[in-house]
Amino acid sequence: MSQTVKKRSVEIAGHRTSLSLEEAFWRALKRIAARDGVSINKLIEQIDRVRGGNLSSAVRIYVLERLEAEAES
Repeated sequence: MSQTVKKRSVEIAGHRTSLSLEEAFWRALKRIAARDGVSINKLIEQIDRVRGGNLSSAVRIYVLERLEAEAES
């Protein structure tokens, strides 16, 4: 599993911001977005709307919860 942190620029809610995630989380996020039929930016925007804290942490938790839910089904 890649632990290298990658900083990428994303656009959410009409503004650009940067997000730092480990490469493994970027790959998982890309797969989830593809399965949902949305762009990565759109998925991050959805996560941003309901987050309580740091966006990077919120994305990691979202990915973890989605993978756990998929494993259970």
